[in-house]
Amino acid sequence: MSTTIADVKAALLQIGLPDGGTLIDRDLVRALRIDGATVSFVIEAPTPELARRMEPVRQAAEAAVLRLAGVDKVSVALTAHGPAEKPAAPSLKVGGHPKPQDGPIKPSGVKRIIAIGSGKGGVGKSTVSSNLAVALARQGRRVGLLDADIYGPSQPRMMGINKRPASPDGKTIIPLKAHGVTLMSIGFMVEEDKAVIWRGPMLMGALQQMMGQVEWGELDVLLVDLPPGTGDVQLTLCTKTALSGAIVVSTPQDVALLDARKALSMFDTLKTPVLGLVENMSSFVCPTCGSEHKIFGQGGVADEAETRDLPLLAALPIDLDTRLAGDSGTPVAAGDGPVADAYAQLARRLVAGGMA
Repeated sequence: MSTTIADVKAALLQIGLPDGGTLIDRDLVRALRIDGATVSFVIEAPTPELARRMEPVRQAAEAAVLRLAGVDKVSVALTAHGPAEKPAAPSLKVGGHPKPQDGPIKPSGVKRIIAIGSGKGGVGKSTVSSNLAVALARQGRRVGLLDADIYGPSQPRMMGINKRPASPDGKTIIPLKAHGVTLMSIGFMVEEDKAVIWRGPMLMGALQQMMGQVEWGELDVLLVDLPPGTGDVQLTLCTKTALSGAIVVSTPQDVALLDARKALSMFDTLKTPVLGLVENMSSFVCPTCGSEHKIFGQGGVADEAETRDLPLLAALPIDLDTRLAGDSGTPVAAGDGPVADAYAQLARRLVAGGMA
């Protein structure tokens, strides 16, 4: 006995839909054909949204018809009736050669731009940047943080957010927000474990985009987390951006201070005012016995600040909570404790001095 159209429709009459009714009484079955032992038909959903929820319905319909006597094969396609989805926004391309500028970039609505630099890597400059941004936000300031470390962006991990920013027109970039801070990083645009292999002009073009095409909104201060050293990014930022000043981070040890002096010399050469120095990893307090240890030496950054007649803005301790907080995506300054208090004091000093 061969299967009939009526048999198939009777089987499909038992298949319910996510929003009520059945395939038959909602008239969603199209192009129903029986060719020997093979049955084929199309389920046409009324909207693309409903179609995305109907794969279980398609599978159930296929199974129900396959159970009919004389049916060996069932082919069921799922489609949607209604307007096509809107095309995706144009893809945003980051990098490329910089474009000519009429003058230094200063994003509309941003009052101050402060670069946070160091002469070498490993001194905690990015940790200071993220925690200072959060501490300033907790002081009621409107804060932005630009991760300009193109080759080694760490702010997505430290700030606990990593998704691609929106770009409605392929040009404007809508920044992300975390812990009260408006945030942009090249790390949002590439996979976390993928290297950025760019020459100098592409670095400069990317920095120009992140500074000029991002909708930063109204900010009291935009902090720029620089890469280590004195290369293309630093040169571009200091010469192509309306910087209010720079903060140099160093540990107390002599090797770090050697490179910190190079950063200070660079800012001086490029006519960028240095607002002060921050001594990071200044001391370690043993959690067991409470004794304080100067792991990286003592007084080096303070002496350098005094020699150059610059303020020592903060001496920040090193502890396990700072590292754990950074890895977990919630900066230690967002919580409570001695280190959070140290960052709060640094933020208050910058605010009181009119620097942030």
